[in-house]
Amino acid sequence: MVTDILELQRAFDDAELRADTDLLNDLLADDFLSIGERGFQLDKQQWLERHRDFHYLSIETTEVDVRRYDRTAIVRCVQHSRASWRGDLMTLAVRLSQVWIEQPDGWRLAGIQFSTLDLD
Repeated sequence: MVTDILELQRAFDDAELRADTDLLNDLLADDFLSIGERGFQLDKQQWLERHRDFHYLSIETTEVDVRRYDRTAIVRCVQHSRASWRGDLMTLAVRLSQVWIEQPDGWRLAGIQFSTLDLD
């Protein structure tokens, strides 16, 4: 079962990298909520719409840890990425947590939270 969650996490990263909002729409729970490193929140629609201005150039995910609890899974990892926000290049290093929930039609990402890491 951990393998299934890892595959979903990789599919999410790939969809983010390709800005595949159709796949992201399928992967995100309807009540999805993201909490950014400065406390800002994005709901599902806002998360999808951010791809108009924000584009990943690369994503490298390491230190992946998956914990399963009945119909819930928590993924914790470190992510290094390069991205563009409204044309400005950014280098990001974050520790993140994802909460996946099993619903009748499959697993969905219900929440994600980011904490910025030093780039040293």
